[in-house]
Amino acid sequence: MPRVHRHRMRGRISRQRVIQLLAAALFNGYAAGFRKGRIFTGGSKAFCVPVLNCYSCPGALGACPIGALQTALGAKHHFPFYVLGTLMLFGVILGRAVCGLLCPFGLVQDLLHKIPLPKLTVPRRLDRPARYLKYLVLALLVVLLPAFLVTDTGIVPPLFCKYLCPAGTLGGGIPLLLADPNLRKVAGALFGWKALVLAAILLASMSVHRPFCKYLCPLGAFYALFNRFSFFQMRLDEHKCVGCGKCEAACPMQVEVTKDINAPECIRCGKCKAVCPTGAVSSGFARGGASRPAKKEAP
Repeated sequence: MPRVHRHRMRGRISRQRVIQLLAAALFNGYAAGFRKGRIFTGGSKAFCVPVLNCYSCPGALGACPIGALQTALGAKHHFPFYVLGTLMLFGVILGRAVCGLLCPFGLVQDLLHKIPLPKLTVPRRLDRPARYLKYLVLALLVVLLPAFLVTDTGIVPPLFCKYLCPAGTLGGGIPLLLADPNLRKVAGALFGWKALVLAAILLASMSVHRPFCKYLCPLGAFYALFNRFSFFQMRLDEHKCVGCGKCEAACPMQVEVTKDINAPECIRCGKCKAVCPTGAVSSGFARGGASRPAKKEAP
């Protein structure tokens, strides 16, 4: 790769990482919570952040939208207009750029993938069907079961948070257990299961880029529904594209950039833009006609 393009790529990735770190610090800015082993209960906890960020994380300054959505649906007191409105607002403006730039658990997976271990590519025949699992998680664990499951108490627990969410285990469960010996004494099989899920995803992240985002994250599934018409878009200039394929080789989400640059799986990380030798890939807030398929072939 020419020196100028290596420099562009390093600069773009560095900016992405800075944004990710700032977002993680902003959403988890209550540093005293980690020291005291207690969660923040101030007024900002009534508001949802746009990413998976556990309410029980000692540093969390806001509520997780998936947890809030399940709680509202499970309590059956009112329809969660505020939560859905918040998610739709970020979806319409940014699409899955929320995943690529703002999600702390996405940052964790990105950093783990930098560990120098052999990298794996999931075969397409397995990868494509598996991508639909996150939509099943969204529909079943986050929406349908909390809304319609009947319990003796009349309140359905947040099933995704309770049984699956690795971000909650990493950001909430583990720090609280480390800070409170009494919690460690009562941690049972359920926490063991959650720790196993977290360990599997973290280990997989070292070889497969963002496995949780690709296959299991319900928030990623929700934002994916807005990718094609969100204000922030990726764009491909067919007149500049030479069909070299470098963009698709660099894409961590295996998006077919020259065919469908704003596919639901695109997290707007900018890696395709960074490696493009002709500047055919760009991004920004589009007014319409965000991208066109490339027609040129490599010479």
